[in-house]
Amino acid sequence: MEDERIIVRAAIAADVVFADEIIHEMESSAIARGSGISKRSAASVIEKIDTGKAIVAVTEKGEWAGFSYIETWDDGKFVSNSGLIVSPKHRNQGVASEIKTQIFELSKTKYPSAKIFSITSGLAIMKMNTRLGFEPVTYSEVAREAKFWDGCKSCVNYNVLQSKNRCNCLCTAMLFDPQLN
Repeated sequence: MEDERIIVRAAIAADVVFADEIIHEMESSAIARGSGISKRSAASVIEKIDTGKAIVAVTEKGEWAGFSYIETWDDGKFVSNSGLIVSPKHRNQGVASEIKTQIFELSKTKYPSAKIFSITSGLAIMKMNTRLGFEPVTYSEVAREAKFWDGCKSCVNYNVLQSKNRCNCLCTAMLFDPQLN
């Protein structure tokens, strides 16, 4: 059976129907990998879709295949690329890489002066970030806004972050500075 074509594009209002599936897969994948993840609510995913801050991957038949979103921090000085997830049945087909590329381009288009960052514990994301020009940095080089770090409270590793005074954790911070690239 031939793989169905997957379309990666800016999310549209109709994509809110995927919100529950997206948050469920984010949590399930984190548990399966044994990694921490900041849990998202369906409402937060819907808000990202509704405000033009999300990229979605769907099959030609309209099945959800992947997702990622952006958020601004510190009065627009920083943009995070977050929540990248691909449905298990569509993994290893280049979907994550295409989503990552498009969310990065969306970040640069919507916020051309902002530094773009990603915090991850996943090697695949680190490799994608490196190809796009991100560099590993210390946590002091990314968003300082308390609300950003509060999002880590639902992660299983939050106690590590707190014990290190938000200076480091088990995730790697990566930054793209448009002034240097």
